[in-house]
Amino acid sequence: MPKITRRHQPKSKPAKARRTRKSAKKPGKKTAKRIVTKPQRAPARAKKPKRWTPAEVHEAFSRFRKANPEPKGELEHLNPFTLLVAVVLSAQATDAGVNRATRALFAVADTPQRMLALGEERLRDTIKTVGLYRTKARNVIALSEKLINEFGGEVPRTRAEIESLPGAGRKTANVVLNMAFGEHTMAVDTHVFRVGNRTALAPGKTPLEVELGLERVIPPEFMLHAHHWLILHGRYTCLARKPRCEVCLINDLCRWGEKTV
Repeated sequence: MPKITRRHQPKSKPAKARRTRKSAKKPGKKTAKRIVTKPQRAPARAKKPKRWTPAEVHEAFSRFRKANPEPKGELEHLNPFTLLVAVVLSAQATDAGVNRATRALFAVADTPQRMLALGEERLRDTIKTVGLYRTKARNVIALSEKLINEFGGEVPRTRAEIESLPGAGRKTANVVLNMAFGEHTMAVDTHVFRVGNRTALAPGKTPLEVELGLERVIPPEFMLHAHHWLILHGRYTCLARKPRCEVCLINDLCRWGEKTV
């Protein structure tokens, strides 16, 4: 019987796993990562303080009147002309500093005619302790000339005419009209501006806004002295840096969120 031989088939080699080629990165180039930012919420707006009621305004000024029935301005003067000059000199200066200079000045120049006779050079020497004294001396001489030439040497009694004088603006006109002629005007200086905004009695971005706001809310019976009460309150109680809330007459009515009482 013939011998049968079997052929041995070569064992098949296991298929090698295909290597996946990674895409080669080009040197020097980096793939930018996508940054997802969460939308930010807008900051919450501060709530506007509650408006003063007419009864609260009346109560506040009743307290001012009771504490100081006849408030006086602190600028020393002898007549409407010297008041006008003192207010012009008080711009960017303290009342006390102006008073130190005007005591000697008004002793020799208390009318427009006598001011012109004094002359700009001697006027400068007299008020040189007051800030911006050169410009102010020039304005005082110029306004004295205009008073003589256009107003018979008298201080006019309207806001527009006073504002037409060199060195005099709306605040100056309001002070003179109130103090010299008894008009119900509201002069807004830095103290009144601060009190009107801080207490929320008459908030405003400009002195004129505060002025008109105060005139709207203050009852007529208080308007003659309201200007002085608010100035004195801002100067001695509602201070810019460290307000004295503990002695404030109206601390329970004030709307300021940072008051210390």
